[in-house]
Amino acid sequence: MADIRIVREHALGHAQARRLALRWSEVAQTKLQMQCSYVQAETGDVVRFRRAGASGELRVNEGRFELVARLGLLLGVFRHRIESEIERNLDQLLASPDPLQAFEQGLARHEARHANRHGKPHGEPVRPPGKLPAPGKAD
Repeated sequence: MADIRIVREHALGHAQARRLALRWSEVAQTKLQMQCSYVQAETGDVVRFRRAGASGELRVNEGRFELVARLGLLLGVFRHRIESEIERNLDQLLASPDPLQAFEQGLARHEARHANRHGKPHGEPVRPPGKLPAPGKAD
C-alpha cells in the first residue's frame, strides 16, 4: 500500500471551496469511476472516495484542502506520478482567480486531448472485449 497526503491552504472561503470539491467529486464519479460520498458540515466537509485500487478522503474547510489517499499495489507503483499530478493541478487551480472556472477549462482541455488520442471522450463506457455494438449503432 502507498499513501498520499497533500495539504494546501487557500483563501477561497468555505462556500467556494465546497463548490470546487463538489464538482471534483462529480467528475471523479463519472470520469474515474469512483464511488464518492459528500458530507457537509458547518466547519468542514468531507468527500470520501473509493474505487478498485484507491480510496481516501478530501477534507475541505474555509482555509484548507487536505487529501489523504491509499493506493493499492498496482496504483502504488505510480504513487509519485499520481501525487505530483494532483499537486500540480491543485496548485494551478488555487493560483487562478476563479478556481471553479479553471477546473472546467482544464477538464475541457483534458477531454479534447483524450478524444484526439482515443477517438472518444474520457470516461465513456468501454465495450467488453468481444462484444459487438447493437446493429445500426456506431462505435
